Amino acid sequence: MLAVFSGAVVEVPAELVAAGSRTPSPKTKASELVSRFLGAADPAVSVQLGELGHLAYSHANQSLLRPRSFAAKDDVFCLFEGVLDNLGRLSQQYGLSKGANEVLLVIEAYKTLRDRAPYPASFMLSQLTGSYAFVLFDKSTSSLLVASDPEGKVPLFWGITADGSVAFSNNIDLLKGSCGKSLAPFPQGCFYSNALGGLKCYENPKHKVTAVPAKEEEICGATFKVESTTILTALH
Repeated sequence: MLAVFSGAVVEVPAELVAAGSRTPSPKTKASELVSRFLGAADPAVSVQLGELGHLAYSHANQSLLRPRSFAAKDDVFCLFEGVLDNLGRLSQQYGLSKGANEVLLVIEAYKTLRDRAPYPASFMLSQLTGSYAFVLFDKSTSSLLVASDPEGKVPLFWGITADGSVAFSNNIDLLKGSCGKSLAPFPQGCFYSNALGGLKCYENPKHKVTAVPAKEEEICGATFKVESTTILTALH
């Protein structure tokens, strides 16, 4: 799957910019990245979000354990890869029918968070149990929400194209050709929201997420890690 958003939607992560500057490498524009994906993943579903972004996915070569799906409802668009183990219980909680799938559940959970819920995004995401990664875009508010499961069972990467767009994909080779070293694995157990303060850990909301520069020989230019807080006690 592939999601590309312009700088008007996503604030380009400074750490990815720094990674690309430290080791300059070839890049392409976002439009070329989308064209390469569609050319290699035929047949594919492609959705243009005006000048804000582009979503695309294909069932080609997908794992039986990590199916891909797409849905759009009330101007909310979502790409989802993986499986939720507690889909049935959450569907009841959000008032969905028994036939609802994961991507519809995520859209409904997001809309509840946006419109009615007094709880933070970390509460919504911590309810999801399973193997997953998703990219959700609310066109009505230009809000973006991207998340990965706590164990990173579904690969997800993000990077910066030559024209400053931010791209998300499960295919590192696809992004490598357009983002160069401005590329990193999306951190597991974390979410990115342009409306809620950027990149955060939903497992441990008080812990910061920082980027560590990668070695020159590695494909990605940086790795994002959740800082752990260690409390030391002295015995007297």
